[in-house]
Amino acid sequence: MSKKSEGSGLGSLGKWIIIATVLGAVVGLVMGKEAHALAPIGDLFMTLIKMVVVPMVFFSLVGGAASLGNSKSAGKIGAVTFIYYGVTTAVAVGLGLIASELVKPGVGINMSAISGAAIDVDMSQSGSIPGFWETVIGFVPVNPFAALVEGNILQTIVFGLFVGFALSMLEDEKKNFMMKIFNYFTEIFIKIMTGIMYVAPVGVFALMADATGTFGYDVLVKIMQLVGLYVVVLAIVTYGMIGGSVALFSKKIGYVQFFKSMWKCQVFAFSTASSMATLPLNMNTCEKEFGLNKGTVSFALPLGATINMNGNAAYYAMAACFIAQMYGIELSFGQYIAIIITSTLGAVGQAGVPGPTLLVVAVLVSAGIPIDALPILFGVDRIFDMLRTAVNITGDAACATIVDRFREEA
Repeated sequence: MSKKSEGSGLGSLGKWIIIATVLGAVVGLVMGKEAHALAPIGDLFMTLIKMVVVPMVFFSLVGGAASLGNSKSAGKIGAVTFIYYGVTTAVAVGLGLIASELVKPGVGINMSAISGAAIDVDMSQSGSIPGFWETVIGFVPVNPFAALVEGNILQTIVFGLFVGFALSMLEDEKKNFMMKIFNYFTEIFIKIMTGIMYVAPVGVFALMADATGTFGYDVLVKIMQLVGLYVVVLAIVTYGMIGGSVALFSKKIGYVQFFKSMWKCQVFAFSTASSMATLPLNMNTCEKEFGLNKGTVSFALPLGATINMNGNAAYYAMAACFIAQMYGIELSFGQYIAIIITSTLGAVGQAGVPGPTLLVVAVLVSAGIPIDALPILFGVDRIFDMLRTAVNITGDAACATIVDRFREEA
């Protein structure tokens, strides 16, 4: 009963965030610069998010890495599945970055007026830009606890992965005991984040009013440009990369037939914005229409619904570039690497976390990009979520068709 009420509450919350975004934009346009008086409310909301995001990322990644470590027994099929999901996610991030840098949807608004954050970032980057090896070495925390305290997301992720994979190698009794502890901590922080999300409409209203009051209609136009560019990137990911992989590596299904059978799954995923809700329909399509082995489908699709988030990863990267461009920040090589790694790993670890856009906080922090402007994207998050979910489940099915070939050859 409580789960049902909680789920319905979060479902209606999305509508309230959209309403708050629209009202905030209207109030900001009417009040003008006087809407800046609402900024402290929005700042409090963002501070609450920052309070939770680092420990939540750490505990969820430890549990996720431990679970992946347990999958070694899957052998060749497991290796192919993880490689496919990892490579396609990284490519999606790369495409998002390239498109953002070519089109530059965030250029044209002087966001530095919000605070001194952009100036501080630029000054910190004005010295010597770290090279490749300095960047790689910087991923590894000398003091993991200091990384947690300081909010260094990249070092926290690396430490969490080491802990998780080491945890998967313990004896079953110890491993199960420790995994319960980490999973319980993850649930605790998800509960905290869920509670924060219930006040999200108020925070989004205040921040949207402040942003539009300061910058006017131009901000809204830029957001819609980002949505349009995101649709183009997802089309390339879906019909180029995912469809191309099916055409090259699948033996049982061709390119055209794959998409003819997948359209109903894509529509369902688009309408529900949930990979898990689409899972039964996706599994049925793969088994009945593609003729895939039930064992392959039972392994690849549930795993993909959890860790295969191509659309999410591309969005994280594009949102980071969009906000950096709004602030006039020229991203360095090290910042691009940070965005790629954090977007890829963040997409893998996002399952079960309410409000996927909130994980952009981790990407922004890792690259040293101010997060002040992030709430202006909250109102259209439902649109982004529907689009990326349709892409994610298509990638799950594509992976199953390819993995099934290797199962037969094994």
